[in-house]
Amino acid sequence: MQSLMPRFIVLGLVSGQLHIALCAASAADTKSEMVMLDAKPEPIAIDPARGAVIVVDMENDFAAKGGMFDRAGVDVSGAQKAIAPTAKVLAAARQAALKIIYLKMGYRPDLSDLGATDSVNRTRHLKFGVGQKIQAPDGRESRLLIRDTWDTDIVPELKPQAGDIVIYKTRFSGFYQTDLDATLKKFGIKYLIVTGVTTSICVESTVRDAMFRDYLCVLLSDCMSEPIGHDLPRTNHEASLLNAEVLLGWVSTSEQFIKAFAPKAPLAIR
Repeated sequence: MQSLMPRFIVLGLVSGQLHIALCAASAADTKSEMVMLDAKPEPIAIDPARGAVIVVDMENDFAAKGGMFDRAGVDVSGAQKAIAPTAKVLAAARQAALKIIYLKMGYRPDLSDLGATDSVNRTRHLKFGVGQKIQAPDGRESRLLIRDTWDTDIVPELKPQAGDIVIYKTRFSGFYQTDLDATLKKFGIKYLIVTGVTTSICVESTVRDAMFRDYLCVLLSDCMSEPIGHDLPRTNHEASLLNAEVLLGWVSTSEQFIKAFAPKAPLAIR
């Protein structure tokens, strides 16, 4: 029995070294799958398996003619300009197996989730006519910013697909009293590629809350828009991107995202 002990010790050491080697190889494989995205203030390495594209409020009321913003005289041309690059990002993200999560501002028909009678959220939204009955451009009866109507539908060019996740929200931040954080944790998401409207309000509010929860956010500058201050020498859109670049995360573009996540050509067999 004693003569077998050295053999067991050797086998144990070999087994331990093999386990360490396998773990190292696994770590190396994981590392090799990381995608380097060119961004400001510096490039960021992203694990596609732990990444998600967040589409913030790209719904008819904020981005379409005949929606709430358009009816209130707010310029939606910037939001419409962001649709095409966002569609390309979503196509690339789906091909790379990133999760797609849509956030939609929308209230219950009785406005019970709009806020207290004197809350800023309620009073300011009422000024935009939230809850008002309208006839949508497609002829349907609808209501401004009310759930499950034309007004809160995602614009057709960015329509959610099977497997995508859609979450309603009632405040600027997508994390306020929603399942967003729990959903991200459920899928092991760490990296958020953020698109949508408006840059300095719902996008930045969501990004700030994400940063507080230790998510790593990359804002795609051409996939978002901001009507507030668009005619000023330095726009709110630019100011929010600067905030993100300096303190809240990273800033990149749709072109850089698509370039980074494009399918890699197979190596030629010699």
